[in-house]
Amino acid sequence: MVKASLLLMLLLTVLISMGLRWREDRMASPALKAAQQAQPGQRRGKPAKSRPGLLARGKLSLDRWVTAAAIAAAVTIALMGGLHWIRVWIG
Repeated sequence: MVKASLLLMLLLTVLISMGLRWREDRMASPALKAAQQAQPGQRRGKPAKSRPGLLARGKLSLDRWVTAAAIAAAVTIALMGGLHWIRVWIG
């Protein structure tokens, strides 16, 4: 059971992290949009092409993985605990 829960948690962490990254790419960061609009001297038709720095990207990636691991841990606990109680009730 311990190996199964660890493998489940690892798989869920990777899948949830991929989903969070997809969501971040789809829903552009409001802070990034505000930074793009705040640059003076920019023509109206073209948005500024700025990327966050190395530390900002690293922090964003770390936050994504920690969030994914926390969600995966909660789901794993609920799923494995539910399976345990089903086994207890069946006998």
